[in-house]
Amino acid sequence: MIAPPKPDLVTVNIDGREIAVPKGTNVIEAARLVGVDVPHYCYHPKLTVVGNCRMCLIEMGLPAVDPATKAPIADPATGKQKINWIPRPQIGCATYASPGLHIRTQTPQVKDCREGVMEFLLINHPLDCPICDQAGECKLQEQSTGYGRGYSRFIEQKNVKPKRTLLGSRVMLDDERCILCSRCIRFSKEIAKDDVLGFIDRGSYSTLTCYPGKKLENNYSLNTVDICPVGALTSTDFRFKMRVWFLKQTNSIDTETSVGANTVVWSREGQIYRITPRRNDEVNDTWMPDSGRELYKTVRAPDRLTAIKVNGVDSGLDIAVHAAAEIFKASAGALAVVGSGRSSVEEQFLTKKLAAALQAPAQLVSRVGKGDDILVSADRNPNVRGALVTGLIASLPEPKLTDLASQIDAGRIKAVVAINEDLAAAGLTATQLAKVSIVHLGTHASATSAAAKVVLPTLTVFEKSGTFVNQQFRIQKFFQAVPAAAGATDDLVVLAKLVAAAGGPSLASDLASLWKIIAAEVSALGTMTFANLPETGLLLDATPWAALPFAEGATLHHKPAQPAAAATA
Repeated sequence: MIAPPKPDLVTVNIDGREIAVPKGTNVIEAARLVGVDVPHYCYHPKLTVVGNCRMCLIEMGLPAVDPATKAPIADPATGKQKINWIPRPQIGCATYASPGLHIRTQTPQVKDCREGVMEFLLINHPLDCPICDQAGECKLQEQSTGYGRGYSRFIEQKNVKPKRTLLGSRVMLDDERCILCSRCIRFSKEIAKDDVLGFIDRGSYSTLTCYPGKKLENNYSLNTVDICPVGALTSTDFRFKMRVWFLKQTNSIDTETSVGANTVVWSREGQIYRITPRRNDEVNDTWMPDSGRELYKTVRAPDRLTAIKVNGVDSGLDIAVHAAAEIFKASAGALAVVGSGRSSVEEQFLTKKLAAALQAPAQLVSRVGKGDDILVSADRNPNVRGALVTGLIASLPEPKLTDLASQIDAGRIKAVVAINEDLAAAGLTATQLAKVSIVHLGTHASATSAAAKVVLPTLTVFEKSGTFVNQQFRIQKFFQAVPAAAGATDDLVVLAKLVAAAGGPSLASDLASLWKIIAAEVSALGTMTFANLPETGLLLDATPWAALPFAEGATLHHKPAQPAAAATA
């Protein structure tokens, strides 16, 4: 492993406390490291600096030096180098760490500046906090309490701006709440590469709008809602559905592609209300695609499998496992296992054990689409690399099960175990499905579940915990957000029972115990435990698979990632 270069550190003084930070660090970020909050609206760590809200005003000073000799000038009172303070306040967002920089954030001048800025921001802002959809997440509300005067001197009529304006199908604008921070404009231009937003008119009549003939319809539009510091931009899907303080937050992963964007699932009483991005600078910064936010709707989809069936009749788990065992016995030597690139690392490990117990070949189905060079990769499976790491497969999967189809037609395959895959979508015909006995593990109804002799309903990613390996070969964990749907069983439990029924070893079906077995048998994961995996994931050594022709990935990050130290027990 190549050690990353050490940053060029400089010492800055913030409110009398010195801290060493990389040269060029933004003052707002440097202050955060010492527990000092510099309030701001327009600043965002992943966007360019514009300095138009003025909320982050600070006092700044630099070490005094002789103009001619550049020698330090001592302060007679203290004997230390004198600090020359700039008489006027400076914006923190456009100030960067340099040697000897001094910052004050709590002086009377700074306090007066903040109160003045807040007073101007609230002049035309509506007094509708109780009904605002941003309540509980509103930076304007928080900072008016923390840094405002606490009373208003404004007696004139407020300037009323448009409400309920659709910028696109997923984003609603209440323009009277907009504070003109321009975060949404900069995001659309700099990150989404879809420059469609701008301001029109002047002064208190300035209004956010789309360019003529354009709409905010790109696949990243809802990120503008996430970064809006007030209630101006809201999601049409989540708008007025639930107060955020009632919602439980659960860390998860976007499973639509191999990028593995980090997310937060917001739920209450077993129902998911929204999905938002979670910051991980090595994977997705603070963004995620809109398409990934819709995935939670599969949990309560009308076609969800909710009943264990044997030959079309409702059954129990043990009876279904026994029926599967009978199929295995009757088809010995003529079995195939179709795993999934959408299964977790733990499920793929048990799938490998099942294939070994059945002495059957295991294969995956490839999903490839068009990548967008941001956070949607061409590889639409979230965990193909996990299958490589666990040894479930040795090469990249094919998009169609052509070889399996020919073996079924030749009579060499009599039974198929299909795990989280629709065999018909993978290329098998109805005639071929009818020729084999199918044991199907899945979440939603399909041609495969309709043709299967044994159907075992399993869990969506939101109803279980586990890990995925993304396109960087970074292993990341996700957690159960809501209880399992009625009638569905944990994939690990079902797979462990099938392994035993196939004559394999008795394996644990809980994550903690299963990871001890995984660590002992999978060398790439040998020093890890599920509990000790960091929230940002761990980068694995991808050298054994470097020559494989993976589908083109997303390119939000151009810097090469370095393997991290392993998490140990």
